[in-house]
Amino acid sequence: MIEAELKARVHAPEAVARALSERALNARALSERALGDRAEGRVETYQDTYYDRPDGGLRARDEELRLRFVVDRGTGDRRTLLTFKGAAVDEASGSKPEFETRLEDSQAAHAILEHLGYVPAIVVKKRCRSYAFEAYGRRMLATLVRVPELEGTFLEIETMVEEETDVTAALGAIRTVLAELGIAPEDLTRELYTDAVRAARRM
Repeated sequence: MIEAELKARVHAPEAVARALSERALNARALSERALGDRAEGRVETYQDTYYDRPDGGLRARDEELRLRFVVDRGTGDRRTLLTFKGAAVDEASGSKPEFETRLEDSQAAHAILEHLGYVPAIVVKKRCRSYAFEAYGRRMLATLVRVPELEGTFLEIETMVEEETDVTAALGAIRTVLAELGIAPEDLTRELYTDAVRAARRM
């Protein structure tokens, strides 16, 4: 699967959150079982540990290996996700093939990765509020993101596609949703959180 995604800086996060809540509420009314998300948004904290080879081989190939520990602030539920992202298939957006699975034991996962020769490259913490909805025939997930070490609020909107040939159309649908939310094209950014956090830590 390929994660078609666009990321933008948000200048009016409260207004965007209200608009996304309305979309999620409408989606829930249409198909609560299928989408299964809260209209007010799923509030979670992420602790993302990015792993790499000691020589930085994954980063050099534009690949990512991430172990994510998630805490749902509403329910207290905790989960661990292991994700690998291949090199970008769309240069403008940075959309990548993605493979993800849920794990039972985060400490064991860290140990396994390190025994396989991977080393922690950087740890990034995020505060997220996510909304699931359907738009233009696609299931989408929109996430408002705050990173304590960075200024401002970010918005990520993603949808999964099976074929690389569908990425352009999927990104077009996401751009339309962004425009409806008042996000201008100049607000889009491809900067990775990891790169921005690295830069902030060097200051």
